[in-house]
Amino acid sequence: MTDLGPRGVRGIAHRGADRIATATPPGRDRAVDALRAAAVLGVVLGHWLVTALVSDGRTLRTASPLQHLPWLTPVSWMFQTLAVFFLVGGHVATRGHASARARGVPYHRWLTGRLTRLFKPVAAVLTLWTAAALALLLSGAEFGTVRTLVKLALSPLWFLVVFAGLTAATPLLTRLNPLWPLAVVLHVDLLRFGLGGPAWLGWVNAAAGWMVPYTLGAAWTRGELERPRAGWVLLGSGAAATAALIAWAGYPASMVGVPGEGMSNLDPPTLAVVTFGLAQCGLALLLRERLRHALRAPVAWAAVALVNLSAMTVFLWHQTALMATTATGLLAGRLPGLHTVPDGLGWVGARVLWLPVFALALAVCWAAFSPFERGGGRDSGSRVVRAHRPPEKGAAAKARHV
Repeated sequence: MTDLGPRGVRGIAHRGADRIATATPPGRDRAVDALRAAAVLGVVLGHWLVTALVSDGRTLRTASPLQHLPWLTPVSWMFQTLAVFFLVGGHVATRGHASARARGVPYHRWLTGRLTRLFKPVAAVLTLWTAAALALLLSGAEFGTVRTLVKLALSPLWFLVVFAGLTAATPLLTRLNPLWPLAVVLHVDLLRFGLGGPAWLGWVNAAAGWMVPYTLGAAWTRGELERPRAGWVLLGSGAAATAALIAWAGYPASMVGVPGEGMSNLDPPTLAVVTFGLAQCGLALLLRERLRHALRAPVAWAAVALVNLSAMTVFLWHQTALMATTATGLLAGRLPGLHTVPDGLGWVGARVLWLPVFALALAVCWAAFSPFERGGGRDSGSRVVRAHRPPEKGAAAKARHV
C-alpha cells in the first residue's frame, strides 16, 4: 500500500523533483527561469492584494486598498514586477534568435513558434469570457458589473500585445542601447506634463517604456551586464531617479493605478515607472548568482520549472480565479476581504486569508487550461525541461534551452 502520510508525500515530491532535475538541460541558466517565475508571481500576488470587487446590491465595482490606505503603497513596489519580465523576455528572445540564425532557422519560423506559445492560451480566455459575458447579460446581470468583470479578466492582454510587438522587433532591438527608448519616455513626459501636450502622447510610452528593460535583456545577452557594477549602477540610479520624480516632479508614489487618482504611473507608463523598472532590473541582475546556487536544490528548481512551464496560463487566469472566488462567495453574503470596501486593517487581514482560496481556484484553472500553453510550437524556445533528447554542447545548446 502506498504511504500517503507526510513522509510518503515528501518522498513523492522529492522523486518528482529529481526527475525534473534530470530532464533539465545541463547548460540551462536557472536564474533566468527564477526571475521569470518571480515576475509572474509578483504580478499575480499584487493583483490579488490590491484588487477588490465591492458588492453594492446587484452590482460589483472595482476598488483598491491603496485608495483608502496609502501607507500600503510599498506593496506596489514589491509586486509590480513587469520590468523584470521584459528584462528576461529580451534576454531570452535575443539569445533564442541568435541561436535560430546559427541553426539556419528563418526569422518567420522562429517568430511563429514564439508567438504561438504566447497566444495559444489567449484563445481559451477569450472563448470562455465571451460565453460568460453573454450568459451574464442574458440572465439579467447589470451591464456595469459585466463590463467590470470582463475588463478585469482581459486586462492582462495589453501586456501580451506589447510583448509580442517587441518580440517581433527583436532583430532590430538586438543592439539598441537602452538609453534611446529611455530618452523617448523622458521627452514624451516632458511634452505631456511639462508643456501641456495631448494625453494620447503617453501611449508612445507603452512601447518605449517597456522597450527599456527589453533592450537591457539584449545587453545581458551581449555580455555587457555580467559584472556586479552594472547591477549596482542600475539599482542605485533607478532608485534615486524614481525618488526624485516622486518627491519633486509630482509623480505618484504607487507603481500601479489607483482609482480616483488623476494620474497613473502604469496606464500609460510614465518615466517614474520606467526608472523604477531600472532599479528592479539592477536588483535582478545582482541576484543571479545567488539564484543559481539556490536552484541547485532539486525541489527548489522543480517549483521554478513548474511555474515556467505554465507561466502564461497562471498570468492569464489569475484574475478569473479571483473573480470566480468572489462570485461564489456572494452565495454566502457580503464577506469581509472579498466583497467589502478595502478601507481598513481588517480588510487587509481578511484578504491575506483569502489568498490560499484564490490559489486553489487558480489551480483549477491551471488544470483545465494549461494544456493550451504546453502545446506550443517546437521552436518557441521556452522549454524548461526536455526529455528524450541527447545532451548538446557549446553556446548554441545553451542558447537553445533558454
